[in-house]
Order: sequence, then C-alpha cells, then structure tokens
Amino acid sequence: MKHFLTTSLLLAVGVAATTPPTHFGVVLFPGFQALDAFGPLDVLNVFSLQQTNLTLSVLARNVSSVTTVPQTMNTTFGESAVATHTFDSPPSDLEVLIVPGGLGTRSPDLEPEIDFIRTIFPSLRYLIAVCTGNTLVARAGLLDEKKATGNKKAWSWVTAQGKKTHWIAKARWVRSSEKIWSTSGVSAGVDGALNFMETVYGEDIATGLAQYLEWNRVTDPNDDEFAAIWGAEDVLPVE
Repeated sequence: MKHFLTTSLLLAVGVAATTPPTHFGVVLFPGFQALDAFGPLDVLNVFSLQQTNLTLSVLARNVSSVTTVPQTMNTTFGESAVATHTFDSPPSDLEVLIVPGGLGTRSPDLEPEIDFIRTIFPSLRYLIAVCTGNTLVARAGLLDEKKATGNKKAWSWVTAQGKKTHWIAKARWVRSSEKIWSTSGVSAGVDGALNFMETVYGEDIATGLAQYLEWNRVTDPNDDEFAAIWGAEDVLPVE
C-alpha cells in the first residue's frame, strides 16, 4: 500500500498553518459502547503507523480496567480497556477528546464524567462525541444553542438530555461548532472521525485511512436512513 501519511503529503493537502493535533484522549465509563470508542480509535491506530508522534490517553474515574458490560443489564458479556489517567489527573497537553456512548450513559451517577468534559473542554482543540455520548456533552452545557445528533433508536431519550440543543434527526454526523463533531449511533462514529481527519489533515489522508480499513465511507453528513427507520424527527431547543 502506498504511503499516504507522509509529511510531504500532509503539507501538499493544504493543512492549516497551525500544527495538527497529536495528543488524543477517550473518556471511558462502565457500559461504554465498544465501537463508539474503538471505531474512531482504530482510525487513529492506522494513522499512527506513519504519523508516529501521536499519543493516546485513556481517561476514567480510576486507573483500572473499564468494562463495556452495562451494570443495569442481565449480562456479563463484554470487554475491558485499561485507563491511563484519571479525571482528576489528566495530561496537561490533551488536544482531542473522544466521548463514546453506550448503555452506561443512562447511569444515574455520571457527574464525574460530565464535570470532566465540561472542565477540560476550554483547553481542547477538538471534541468528537459519538452516539449517546452526545448526551454527556449536552449535559455539560457544551451543545447549548448548537446543532447535534445522536443515536436514532434512543432519540426521544437523547433529545431529552439537552433541552437547549437543536437536535438534527436525519444526520450521520453534525459539525456542531469549530471544535465539536457530533455523530449518530455506533458505526457513524467512524464516518465522523474520518470527516474530522479530512477537515484537519486533508481529504487524501481520510481517503487513505478508509481504504486501509476497507471502510465503506459515508461522506455526506445528511446520508442517514435510521431517522426514518426509528421515526426520529428534529427537536428544536427550548428557549
């Protein structure tokens, strides 16, 4: 496969004069959705094969393993990931934060996650929220007066978590602001992450990553069939 991530290519595709981000992080909590987190992360895994200065931090309440198993469901089937940093001691140079969704976003005890997202946001360059992870970002107040999307099967619940957000139903992802990408459910996180890569690093980079992953990429943010399947409609913010 051709070397699609070389420094010369980064310059050739017209990346902004500012240095592209290199330090990424992901928020984990019990019951996070695996693909919400590992879909965007695998895009970065491939990117890191040639862009070798990337750093990843995994953030959770404790430096321990975090399971995908929802605490409120009758199952023990799942996987775990090990945190590298706590919310109380995050790395000082974190630039991009990924916030996955999952059944764990329905936990009644999520204030540490929400407080961390709210506190770290001003120092971030970008934030990518996936699926019901958008509810944590909304509850942190970061989607107030902004457009966003989320999981369509859980649409009524998702939209109730952010009364000041303009929720867009027919969307694979939404660019909520210069800093925030909001994506729909589960696999849409990969398309949102690839759009982030296109915006920040260039179209050739995003295309090369999708080809490496053999991902049938959706490039139109409005190409979404699931709003119709689940009967989701736009929800305007409450003044």
